[in-house]
Amino acid sequence: MPASLRELRQRRKSVAATQKITRAMELIAASRIIKAQRAAQAGEPYITEMIRAVSAVATYSRDPHPLTEGPERVRRAAMLVITSDRGMNGAYSANAIKTAARLRERLEREGVEVVRYAIGRKGIAYMKFRNQPIRREWDGFSDAPTFAHAQEIADALIADFLTPYEDGGVDAIYGVYTRMESMLTQTPRARRLLPLEVVEGVHDPAAGELLPLYEFEPDPDTVLDALLPMYVRSRVWFYLLQSAASQLASQQRAMKSATDNAKQLIERLTREANQARQAEITQEISEIVGGAGALADAAAQD
Repeated sequence: MPASLRELRQRRKSVAATQKITRAMELIAASRIIKAQRAAQAGEPYITEMIRAVSAVATYSRDPHPLTEGPERVRRAAMLVITSDRGMNGAYSANAIKTAARLRERLEREGVEVVRYAIGRKGIAYMKFRNQPIRREWDGFSDAPTFAHAQEIADALIADFLTPYEDGGVDAIYGVYTRMESMLTQTPRARRLLPLEVVEGVHDPAAGELLPLYEFEPDPDTVLDALLPMYVRSRVWFYLLQSAASQLASQQRAMKSATDNAKQLIERLTREANQARQAEITQEISEIVGGAGALADAAAQD
């Protein structure tokens, strides 16, 4: 049954109100994405230099450090999953959750017990709905994280990593986040946080890059004790910044698509309303002409 003119006008009015909301959310995301993207890009050189410094200190360290030397066999691993607190951002959270699910399946095939740590209400709700236990959870700052949040999360991960396995500790920590490649591309990634993989030969002498000379005071082991927690906090901070920028970019793209779809729907409803109005006018004219003709016939018979 075709919709009446009143129903079409009500639907068009409702879609127009929704279009205003999606347009406003698109503009808000667009105004915040530049700042978030710059913060994410600014944190990458610091992480690169931190990796080089940790590699250099670990190379000169005489004793193995618990943050760089893991057990021979990983029995229990922590998985930190970063999602959003709100919806209307496309497949951002869903892609991160799928990446985390693939990582969990791979670890479980290897006989590793997975302990979940969740950031963002979407990931927390997903895990709780499927009765997946969560050891620690954080929410309320997915689109605007601070370094204090990263420090709290990193300290909790380090504490669980340093706890013995028999007391509920973990042997490895993995992070699942979304990297901001461009305004159109955001890629979910799974990376191992702990134990750290010390990379040798980060510098490229063939490219003319000089190897820095480090001096350690009082000794490399003491410096490593202070440097590695800073590295983990910075790495978690980098993951949060990348995820926040990716979330805003995905939200802007999703809201723009919703606004365009609402515009097309309004145009279609307008055409249908015009056709319904024309049909009503035609019917009214036909009724008037028919009534006039009936009156004329009645007068002629009299």
